[in-house]
Amino acid sequence: MDKKKLKKRAKLLGEYGINLVALSILTGLFAGVVVTFFNILTGIGEEQSVKLYKLVAENPGFVPLLFLGLAAGAILIGTATRLIPMIRGSGVPQVEGAARGILHFKWYSVMCAMFAASLACVFMGLPAGSEGPSLELGGCAGDGAACMLRRSLMVRRLQIAAGSAAGLATAFNAPVTGLCFAMEEAFRSFSAQVFTCSAISVLVAVTVRNLVRSALGFPVGFTFTTFEFAAPEPATYLWTAVAAVCAGLLGVAFYYLMLLCRKGFARVTFLKGAGKYMIPFAVAGAFGLISAYAMGGGHEFIQSLGSLHEGGLERIFGVSVAATLAVVVLFRFVSTILAVGCGMPYGIFVPVLATGAGLGALLCEGFKGAGMTASAADYVIIIAMAAYFTTVVRAPVTGLVMIFEFTGQFRFLLPALLGVCIGYITGEVFRTQSVFEKCLDLIVEDQRVHTGAEKRRVVLEVEEGSYAEGRAVRSVLWPAGGTVTEVAPAKGEKFVPDGKTVLSAGDRITFECMAASEEDVKSYLSDIVCAAD
Repeated sequence: MDKKKLKKRAKLLGEYGINLVALSILTGLFAGVVVTFFNILTGIGEEQSVKLYKLVAENPGFVPLLFLGLAAGAILIGTATRLIPMIRGSGVPQVEGAARGILHFKWYSVMCAMFAASLACVFMGLPAGSEGPSLELGGCAGDGAACMLRRSLMVRRLQIAAGSAAGLATAFNAPVTGLCFAMEEAFRSFSAQVFTCSAISVLVAVTVRNLVRSALGFPVGFTFTTFEFAAPEPATYLWTAVAAVCAGLLGVAFYYLMLLCRKGFARVTFLKGAGKYMIPFAVAGAFGLISAYAMGGGHEFIQSLGSLHEGGLERIFGVSVAATLAVVVLFRFVSTILAVGCGMPYGIFVPVLATGAGLGALLCEGFKGAGMTASAADYVIIIAMAAYFTTVVRAPVTGLVMIFEFTGQFRFLLPALLGVCIGYITGEVFRTQSVFEKCLDLIVEDQRVHTGAEKRRVVLEVEEGSYAEGRAVRSVLWPAGGTVTEVAPAKGEKFVPDGKTVLSAGDRITFECMAASEEDVKSYLSDIVCAAD
């Protein structure tokens, strides 16, 4: 190998190898610190809000003050989401859009605004999860690390994906779940570079999380410890299959009611749209006064459903367990629909899981009368939770891995696989999308209307020493939604490439995508097909 080729390979190794690894480590450190402190504060917020609501419930004279405070909080949150639209919703669609190169944001303003707004929602007693915001905070950390080091847009996309995976892994203490989400949801494709960057950032972030929490005296684990799984009996598969079908149908109902809710909230213009947030705040306040299980992310509620939980489920007003479960499931189902439909700045990961687990526990009450043994109950609850999550989020691999990491057990692999498959197929039959994907589509559609995006077609030459040289088309992080429609080699006739086509120096590629201007497309592609200075 001559010196020129050796020098070129060394340069590429430094630019897209060593430097990228170092940047991923920095992303993991940044995301790990920010997300860890965010989750510590949300945990404190959940505890304090439960105490506040119990105090109000015991002293009815404080109820008007509670709802007055909720109304003020709703207007404040609504105003914040109007000024910084990228915090509207759980944050997951925005990070997915940014990782794919569709959306752009200022990482520092979004990070600060989402941190404060989501934390405020938790303190006010809403059924708010911290996982979606954690994912966005991690994505902002990745973008921030790349921006501060003045890296290209392509590298920024890699770090946003890596940071979001680190953020989710840190929130759940579930590294494989975070990694799967980056592959399955953020990019919706496997890339060696995305995997490498995400894996490094996740490893660093989770290590930082555990060290910080241990140093401050907080528990490190996140797993649901009250569930026990004996060897499954043949009948267990039947009960879990029925529960998965029910969970899938509830997930379909969630999807279509969410779309209906979004249309309704879009018509509310009170206080420049900020007034619509008063509805989910008021509903959540009323639900919180009735049951503490309707508040917060739902981790404690899920724990209370396991067969090993000593205290048992706390009943509402002394009614039966079945009635209590029905009320809590209804409350969480409605609250989550309102949150997504309105664009509340808090996560729905654990709230969705809690709804699915509650449905599974409710079904168990009926299944016991039909002959189900007690040993199958934990299977039904966990698998209904996974099936509901899969139908709503449309991420079966993430859903499957998630419940294994949450329970710390792998004995129920086959029943879990059956339940997740049923949940996913149910969504396919009723033609639902991932709730995050649908929200992203709506955001992009609105953005295109405002920016005047049109179909753009550009032609550029692959330079020697560029990122694209020697890579297959499918291995390159092209602008989202775009396609290489034609390749014209330096010697030979032009042709239509496929994913396996390897690009060479001197190839002229024709690229088509939706963009606000041709300059935007050329600017992004130059980082891919032009040699680094």
